[in-house]
Amino acid sequence: MAIKPPIPPLVLFGQNILRVRKNAGINQEELSFRCKLDRSYISDIENGKRNISVLNILKLACALKVHPKELLNYPGADIKPESICEEEWN
Repeated sequence: MAIKPPIPPLVLFGQNILRVRKNAGINQEELSFRCKLDRSYISDIENGKRNISVLNILKLACALKVHPKELLNYPGADIKPESICEEEWN
């Protein structure tokens, strides 16, 4: 059995959104306006409470002016491919 990463993938994804948004110098309200998603939805994403669709990842990437892969990159996290395939993450 693979070892789970210390932080769940949805939380890591949310931290990436938060990091990129803050680096862009915008607040949740502005991001929600740019990508046409509700501000509370953005908050839920950043807090690791939402498992969002590919289309919404693309909307966020466009609104943040980054490549979608930047939102899925987990710098510093020791995530092994087999650990993200565990049923517990689904």
